[in-house]
Amino acid sequence: MHQSIYLKSLVSVSVVLLSFSAVPLITRHVQQPSVLDQIRQQGELVVVTRNSPTTYYEGPNGPAGFEYELANKFADYLGVRLKIATVENFNDILPTVARRNAHLAAAGLTVTAARKKQVHFGPPYQEITQQLVYRHSRARPHKASDLTTGLLEVVAGSSHAARLRKLEATIPGLHWRASEQSGISELLTRVWNKNLDFTVADSNEVRLYQHFYPKLRVAFDLSEAQQLAWAFPKGGDNSLYQEAVKFFQHIRENGQLAQLKDRYYRHTQKLNYVGRRIFIRHINKRLPRYLTHFKQAARKNNLDWRLHAAIGYQESHWNHRAISPTGVRGIMMLTRSTAADMGFRNRIKPQNSINGGARYFARLKKRIPTSIDEPDRTWFALAAYNLGLGHIMDIRRITAQRGGNPDQWSQVRKNLPLLMQKRWYRKTRHGYARGIEAQRYVENIRSYYDILQWRNRPATVSPTLLVKYPAVKTAYSLSPIL
Repeated sequence: MHQSIYLKSLVSVSVVLLSFSAVPLITRHVQQPSVLDQIRQQGELVVVTRNSPTTYYEGPNGPAGFEYELANKFADYLGVRLKIATVENFNDILPTVARRNAHLAAAGLTVTAARKKQVHFGPPYQEITQQLVYRHSRARPHKASDLTTGLLEVVAGSSHAARLRKLEATIPGLHWRASEQSGISELLTRVWNKNLDFTVADSNEVRLYQHFYPKLRVAFDLSEAQQLAWAFPKGGDNSLYQEAVKFFQHIRENGQLAQLKDRYYRHTQKLNYVGRRIFIRHINKRLPRYLTHFKQAARKNNLDWRLHAAIGYQESHWNHRAISPTGVRGIMMLTRSTAADMGFRNRIKPQNSINGGARYFARLKKRIPTSIDEPDRTWFALAAYNLGLGHIMDIRRITAQRGGNPDQWSQVRKNLPLLMQKRWYRKTRHGYARGIEAQRYVENIRSYYDILQWRNRPATVSPTLLVKYPAVKTAYSLSPIL
């Protein structure tokens, strides 16, 4: 299980002298435990990474991210706990490993010749290309020489910056900047907002962010296919590296690696919203079989059943067999632990899921600060249902810092994307979060709710809330552990 604590030094073994009576004194060196043995003795694997949707973030149900889950599987494989450490700047990842302040880096690292001089890369587990990204509203560049006009910015220390340095030698007039302060999330957001003309991102990151920003476009690939791999310290003991080789072979053979990729990336090829006509068709064909459950659960928890049904549609399209990319299931997409907390063991059974979701939402709503009035109270609760209450409190604080009213949904809503920008989320308690997704989550539910109200008039409408979840970041003090 992932735990957030300060990193500790591993204990080294001293030379032991053995003496025997009636025989000459013999000095023997007890063999120092290997790095792998030390990890097992200490019971923890320390992994350094970065905050991003492809690596590590805290979602509403706890830590998440492709690299996090992969590292957690490795820790389970070793029989130890996983300890995650995040760094402020991308440039700090490889030095952290090289100085042996972490056992390995799992951070979506591209394998390059220059990086091989600093670290030892493990088996590749994913293939990406570097892609030039622009917004649909501007003219598409077709080749690198088209980038002599417009503002191009990339993450400092990234393989993208290294690629652009090589291109400078062959393309006169190519101008670009490397940012120490911005992560890829913020750069893509700036392209979306038309504050930046171009940036470069790995293809797996582009796929995820196009899910949030549908008008982001790929102009062309800036590189050939490249491999992603974990980074290990160079030299000396390679016992952990050898075990990682066995681990990757194991998860390839049993299909776990393919399943993990499918869970995080397959859904990005689809739209995250449905059309009005499809929704109305589902009202007629799917809703009737669950309508009684929605009405009963809403009545028990003092909710408007139409709001509760709208949440259920956003979560699962009223499909009780639905499974999300992160493994939550059922009509209301409850985790196993949340369903148990709400008093239900079988979260797949529609009646249980609908009742559990209503109870959970009602509890969340009670935790919204009393200073927030309806209907904003409902919109904040919906955002918390999706994003997690901690992230909502973070963005309320950011809104207040920017001179806005933290009790007004309209002002907090426009700031939600800041939770995806490094210069903002690094100041928060809970870190990175997919704020743009929370915006759309609440907007979608409000739309579904409006349609259900219209189709079920006349009725007395009581104010209610919608929530969506982001992610969290924790900083650590890094000291040598090997």
